[in-house]
Amino acid sequence: MKNIERKVHRLDASGQAVGRLASEIAILLRGKNKPEYEPHLDLGDTVEVVNVDKVKFTGHKFEQKNYFSATDYIGNLTTRKMS
Repeated sequence: MKNIERKVHRLDASGQAVGRLASEIAILLRGKNKPEYEPHLDLGDTVEVVNVDKVKFTGHKFEQKNYFSATDYIGNLTTRKMS
């Protein structure tokens, strides 16, 4: 087995859209940015994200995005808005 060299990537989240930042992080965590990538191997790196409080939300997510949670009881669906 090859010696896996793991790097630490430091990403700045200020001004970036949430979804695009998440997909970039997922690529780094899986190791798809490396030429020796194979799906069955763990070649991922460590990712540190700074300035998370300055991330950009596009569209009307604060008004339209809802999170749902439920238990096994009938009628026990709770909804809360993104905040």
